[in-house]
Amino acid sequence: MYRFLFISLLIAVACFTQYSDARTQQADEIENVLVDKILTVWYPRVLDMDYGGFLTQFDYKWEPEKDQSKMIVTQARHVWTAAKAAQFYPDDPRYLQAAQHGYTFLREKMWDQIYGGFYQYRARDGGEPERQHPDNKTSYGNAFGLYAVSAYYELSHDPDALAFAKQILSWFEEHAHDPSYGGYFQNFDRYNNMATSSAHSGFTAGRSKDQNTSIHVLEALTELYKVWPDTLVRKRLQEMLEIIRDTIVTEKGSLTLFLEQDWTPVSLQDSSESYIRQHSYRDHVSSGHDVETAFLMLEASAALGLENDARTLAVAKKMVDHAIANAWDDDYGGLYDVGFYFKGDDHMTILSDYKSWWTQMEALNAFLMMSLLFPNERIYCTKFEQQWEHINTYVIDHQYGGVYSQPVDRSADARRAAKAHAWKGPYHTCRTLMNCVKMLREKKVPF
Repeated sequence: MYRFLFISLLIAVACFTQYSDARTQQADEIENVLVDKILTVWYPRVLDMDYGGFLTQFDYKWEPEKDQSKMIVTQARHVWTAAKAAQFYPDDPRYLQAAQHGYTFLREKMWDQIYGGFYQYRARDGGEPERQHPDNKTSYGNAFGLYAVSAYYELSHDPDALAFAKQILSWFEEHAHDPSYGGYFQNFDRYNNMATSSAHSGFTAGRSKDQNTSIHVLEALTELYKVWPDTLVRKRLQEMLEIIRDTIVTEKGSLTLFLEQDWTPVSLQDSSESYIRQHSYRDHVSSGHDVETAFLMLEASAALGLENDARTLAVAKKMVDHAIANAWDDDYGGLYDVGFYFKGDDHMTILSDYKSWWTQMEALNAFLMMSLLFPNERIYCTKFEQQWEHINTYVIDHQYGGVYSQPVDRSADARRAAKAHAWKGPYHTCRTLMNCVKMLREKKVPF
């Protein structure tokens, strides 16, 4: 990946050479979970053979529920996951079939054939959404559409898929990109006009921005650039990498949640503690997004071919170190989701004991990646070991398959929570487990 890391990778004995047999065994264990408890449980169960695309809602026993409306994020993440699984397991036809099936629904039903852009929500059959779902569009949703279509093109080499990816990029250029300050606006109406979000959002206006949209646009542009190294794509990818790395990431090593158009942070620092706790959706530290972004930045840098990119590596390391130091659950393992730096404090306060499933998965990926990049710093290897034990014990449902919505160490009720819904699919889980299997077996980072 980076030339200046070559020697470090050669001497990566702390986690790998010394324990090669154990690592091979661990790769087998993780892969068994990936196949038997995740991929086989999701596919082909979630394919909607009546209307296309993927079913959305399943209860804790994997029984389908009544509401099967479809959101672009869920549908696109399934296409991406199936496309990557098809490349990981090329002899299993289920994943290619799932990717093709989902791609068709994205192209024909989720994409606005009149005004362009992906709808955020559609009814199960791809028609008008029910009343509770506004007929709007988001850069976040379109980013996942681009992410999925790019991965599908990598798998299929279908020229129509590449043409579609270019069409999605054009939507971003025409409607969402900010020519003044860089980055992307988030909320749009059906006609692609800038729109405001709900009152319980951290967006202060239609032109304000956020870290979550930014990191997933980065992710999508990385996926597109891998298969289509176009000059404009490179320019936008480098722009987003630099904005996230140098502006959205704070000096402490965490992401700013919401920002104004000119990237001024939205901050509750001067508010009372009670107000901050009630309005933490506007300003908090999200450890899951921090460790995920560490991976996404390094992936983007590698795609761009930025050799000797010490700046990105240092910031990514700082983000993972910050999460370990401030969000780690010393009792059970895993990362807490939400924290805040109250004014004058040097250490982050955890605002609740909630630990989401996806945060745990992204942490596992980040810890193993860092153990390869910094083999002489034993903490990453230790945290990877502890995190896998935590996930395998408290996050994986070994009875019904899939993952609990949050670890059952602190929430026994999570055993009966929905296994799938609009915001809960296999993307985080499959990306992490596939990456970990590759890293353990190949002894190198997955890009």
